[in-house]
Amino acid sequence: MDRIHRLLRQYPSQEKVAMVMLRHGISVKDGKAYCGSIEQSDAAIARAADVDHRVVRSAISRIDSTPELSAIFSRVRPTLLMSDMASEIGCSAIEIVPTYATIPGILAEITGVIYKQGLSVRQAVVDDPGNRMESHLIVVVDGTIPAYVIPLIKGCRGVSSVIVR
Repeated sequence: MDRIHRLLRQYPSQEKVAMVMLRHGISVKDGKAYCGSIEQSDAAIARAADVDHRVVRSAISRIDSTPELSAIFSRVRPTLLMSDMASEIGCSAIEIVPTYATIPGILAEITGVIYKQGLSVRQAVVDDPGNRMESHLIVVVDGTIPAYVIPLIKGCRGVSSVIVR
């Protein structure tokens, strides 16, 4: 994210577009934007980024013509985040807010607690909005997480708070 900021800081509206594209898993190939294999219109991206469609076109052109940006955006892929639909598929979701997101082993310790309770992790995703210090861990577990497990997770090294989603 720092690299993208460095390359686009002179163009704040284009940087905004680039960050929206990353957040939604939109890649750039041959001057076009894609979510997976589905081409995205400049207008749709512009609405999501709250910018004019010409800013999107400029951002995509800049990304495509800048080797360092192209190397990043040509490899972006959309990812299913199961947390919002967890209850509909028989799962539970928690969000972990770290004290410092750069502490090693937070994920390992939390999944260790979940494992010791006989629960199965369906998905674990670190949601990074662009600033590593604001990263949160989202864990989706099969079934219901018993209430007594939340304080155990809260007691893990590097955990500031636990939000049940």
